[in-house]
Amino acid sequence: MADLAYRTESATYPFRTHWGAIWGGVFSFFAIWSVFGMLGEAIFASAASPNAAHPVTGMSIGEGIWIVVLTIIAFYVAGRVTSHLANLVDRTGRIIHGITMFGLATVGFALLIILGGMAVSGGTGVTTGAHNPYTLNIFADLGWMGFLALFLGWLAAIWGAAHGPTQITSGTGRGTTTENVRDMRDVRPAA
Repeated sequence: MADLAYRTESATYPFRTHWGAIWGGVFSFFAIWSVFGMLGEAIFASAASPNAAHPVTGMSIGEGIWIVVLTIIAFYVAGRVTSHLANLVDRTGRIIHGITMFGLATVGFALLIILGGMAVSGGTGVTTGAHNPYTLNIFADLGWMGFLALFLGWLAAIWGAAHGPTQITSGTGRGTTTENVRDMRDVRPAA
C-alpha cells in the first residue's frame, strides 16, 4: 500500500519582522567588535611612542585596516546569527533582517561614539587641540577607514544573512517539513 503524507510549508509570513533575531545579531556584533577591538587597541597603543611629538603617525592606517577587517567579520557573523534566529526560509526575508540588524547596530555604534566623545571632552564636545593638522589628518584617515568598514560591513551583513539556514527545523527539503505521516495499511477500508 502507499504511504499518505501531508506536507505543510513552514515558511513564515514574508512581512513579519523577528525583532528578537535582529537584537541577537546586534548584540553578537557588539560582542565580537568589542573584544577584538580592544585587542587591536592594545596592540596599536603599545606600539605607540609616547615621547614622540606625534606618537601615532602612520598607525592610523594600520588601525584602520584592523577596523575594516574586524567590522567585516563581526557583521558577517551577526548576519548569520540574525538569519539563524529569524528562522526564515526565503532569502529575501533573511536579507531584510540582516539589513535591519546592520542599521540598528550602526545607529547604536554612532550613539556610543557620540557619548564617548562627550565623556572625553567633558561634555562640551570640543577639545582644545582638535584643530591642528596632525589631529585632523588622523581623523581623516579614520573617517575614510570607517566609511570603508561600514560599507564592507553592510555587504558582509547581507552576505551572512543571505547564506543563513535554509531549513526551519528538521525537514525533508528546503523549508518543508513532513508531518502526520501514516501508513495506508492502518486505515480501514470504506464500507
